[in-house]
Amino acid sequence: MSLISENIRTFAPLFIKDSMQDKKQAALELGQKPVGQLLWQYALPAIVAMTASSLYNIIDRAMIGQIVGPEAIAGLGITFPFMNLSAAFGAAVGVGSSASISVKLGQKDYGVAQNLLGNTVTLNMIIGLSFMVVSLLFLDPILRFFGASDATLPYAREFMIVILLGNVVTHMYFGSNAVLRAAGKPRHAMYATLFTVGMNILLVIAFVWWFRWGIRGAALATVTSQTMALCWQIWIFSDKRELLHLKKGIYRLKRDLVKNIISIGISPFLMNATSCVIVIFMNNQFVRYGGDMSVGAYSIANSVVMMFFMFVMGVCQGMQPIVGYNYGAEKYDRMLRCLFIAIACATAILLVGWGLSMLFPREIARIFTSDPTLIELSARGIKLDMLVFFVVGSQAVITHFFQSIGKVKVSIFLSLSRQLFLLLPMAYVFPLFWHLDGVWYAMPASDFGSFLMTIPMLLWYMKKFKK
Repeated sequence: MSLISENIRTFAPLFIKDSMQDKKQAALELGQKPVGQLLWQYALPAIVAMTASSLYNIIDRAMIGQIVGPEAIAGLGITFPFMNLSAAFGAAVGVGSSASISVKLGQKDYGVAQNLLGNTVTLNMIIGLSFMVVSLLFLDPILRFFGASDATLPYAREFMIVILLGNVVTHMYFGSNAVLRAAGKPRHAMYATLFTVGMNILLVIAFVWWFRWGIRGAALATVTSQTMALCWQIWIFSDKRELLHLKKGIYRLKRDLVKNIISIGISPFLMNATSCVIVIFMNNQFVRYGGDMSVGAYSIANSVVMMFFMFVMGVCQGMQPIVGYNYGAEKYDRMLRCLFIAIACATAILLVGWGLSMLFPREIARIFTSDPTLIELSARGIKLDMLVFFVVGSQAVITHFFQSIGKVKVSIFLSLSRQLFLLLPMAYVFPLFWHLDGVWYAMPASDFGSFLMTIPMLLWYMKKFKK
């Protein structure tokens, strides 16, 4: 026994060293393999993961709508701003750290990449706890501000109490997945998401359908499944053979690293925070011009949009480490090639979503509710919301591209152009002429306007990269 132990002590350092070299080689492939092959390798797991994620959101909402009722799904719609605001803080850390890690790996600065991992953990803990405490203290006033009525407030409150209690877990889970992708482990990120999805579906069926715990059961299923996945992620990052792993001395916040994370993460933060403001305003506009049922229709239409848009987010996530690495390595031709392939993929995906939504809006709406009024409102909303859906993919990819290479100001501008500069004023003005339809018209109009602003920005920067 002692001989075996001694052999382990002798050869373990060599094993760890060799394994570390393998991890570094995997990172180097980002600058060597054909770009199309790399994008497929990295994007496919992310697409599968994001699609699965949208699937369990759809199942959640469908079961809530079918079993609990139309008021419950309207109450769920009221929680969207809360979810977006929480996601804003999570994205600031997750996206900022993953982009920073990708660039540092491209520069072969492994020590800084390691410290970025530790600082990511600490930031997620601090922000997650702070958001939970403040939100729980002022929950009812916040929900009222978000557009909750007497009928929808109980459902929204019931859902958010559970979600907020698990807020730290949610931040840590999504942040860890982002770091896994940046560290060259897209499949592990996919496995974590697939596990979360599968477990969530099983728990939703148990909690909502069997036990009849209502909307609270759906929230509990989400938090429980994410907690289990987070335990596995922590186990992965605890392995000292990994290029990036948890160890002593990396958790203390360093001003320059935090500044770097936040400077890159400020773009997705503002995008999600602005989305929160927009959804609050849209909810109130829908209540004003159509009542609680219109808020429910908006919730269903949003679910359909996100179902297809998650494919695009998967492409963006797969693109990020490739673009970040090659930008850091100054391989601009490879970087731009990856961008163009990603744009083509995203556009093709959303063309399919657009076609299905135009042809089968009522059939899609029936997945979420059996209420005839809500079906009709949702079907019309889906068609109007996704009128120019096929142009959204390129805008999202280009915005994520600038984010991945640290062009913060450009990314912020493009992120805000659709929501703050276009959608908000349109959603206020259009209903004055077209009432409820005007609220719906504002969304495709702002999508197209944002697309027209994005293309010239990309062309201008392309000239700079080619100099």
